[in-house]
Amino acid sequence: MSILMVGSVALDTVETPCGKVEDGLGGSAVHASLAASHLAPVEVVGVVGSDFPKRHIKLLEKAGIGTQGLEIVKGGCTFRWGGRYFTDINQRETLFTELGCFETFRPKVPPTLARLPYVFLANIDPVLQLQVLDQCKKPKLVMLDTMNLWIDIRREALIETLRRVDVVLLNDEEARQLADVISLEKAAKIILNYGVKRVIIKKGEHGAIMFSSKGFFAAPGLPLGRVVDPTGAGDTFAGGLIGYLARTGATDEKAMRQAMLVGTALASCCVEDFSVRRVSKLKKEDFRKRLKMATSAIACPAFRV
Repeated sequence: MSILMVGSVALDTVETPCGKVEDGLGGSAVHASLAASHLAPVEVVGVVGSDFPKRHIKLLEKAGIGTQGLEIVKGGCTFRWGGRYFTDINQRETLFTELGCFETFRPKVPPTLARLPYVFLANIDPVLQLQVLDQCKKPKLVMLDTMNLWIDIRREALIETLRRVDVVLLNDEEARQLADVISLEKAAKIILNYGVKRVIIKKGEHGAIMFSSKGFFAAPGLPLGRVVDPTGAGDTFAGGLIGYLARTGATDEKAMRQAMLVGTALASCCVEDFSVRRVSKLKKEDFRKRLKMATSAIACPAFRV
C-alpha cells in the first residue's frame, strides 16, 4: 500500500568530526521517503525553489518516490539548514536556518493522492498538519512527528491534531515538555489521553520506546563503530516504521513492534554517511543484515531466577 509523506525538502550543510557536506539533500520528508521506499510506494508533498538541483529530484524518482506533490516555486529559494556536530555527536549547534519558500508552504495534496491509506505528517506546523488531514480521505493510519518549537507556540493546535492521529513520535525531551512531567511513562499516558493510539518516544542512540494500551515495547539502539552524520536519523526511523506497516497492511501490536525494529535498522544505516548517501544506495542484503542485528538484540530465551 502507498504512503503519503508531507514535510520539508531541504538543502543541508552539515559539519561533523568526520567531515563536511554543503547543500546535501535533506529535509524530514526526504529522509522518511527514502527509508520507506525500500518497503512500499511513496508519494512526497513538499516545496522547493527553482534553485533545487534537478539531480536530487532524479534521485527521488529513481528510488520510486512520486514527486507530483512536490511544488517548485519559480524564482523561490529552497529551505536551507546548516549545523555543526561535536565529538559528542549528541551535541549540535545550528549555524543558520534559511526558510525560503518553505516559510509560506501550504501543503496541497493532489486529488489522486488524497486516498492513500498511509499518511506521515513529518515535522511541520501542526496547523499545516491539520490542513493536510482535511485533504485526506479516510486514511488507514496517520503518523505524526513534531518538535519542541510547536509544543511552545502551537500547543493547542498540536493537541487538536493529535486527536486525529494514530501514532505520534517525539524525542524524550519533547514528550516531557508536552506532558509537563519528568517520567516518560507518565508522559506517554498523558499523551495517549489526547486520543492517539500509540506514543513512540525516540531516544537517539539508545533506541525508542512505544507505549499503548497494550503496554510498552523497547527497540534497542544499535552499537556502531562510526557515526558520520546523525541528521535525519529520526525521520529515517519513522519512514522505515510506516514503510513496513504499509508493506504488510497490518497495524496490530506484532506489526508495530516489528516496524520499530525495521525503523531502527534503517536509522542505524542513515548515520553512517552524510545526507542521504547511505540510505539511498542501501542494498537489500545490507539492510537485512542490519535488521537481523536489531532482532537479535532483543532475543532472549525465557528463564527463571
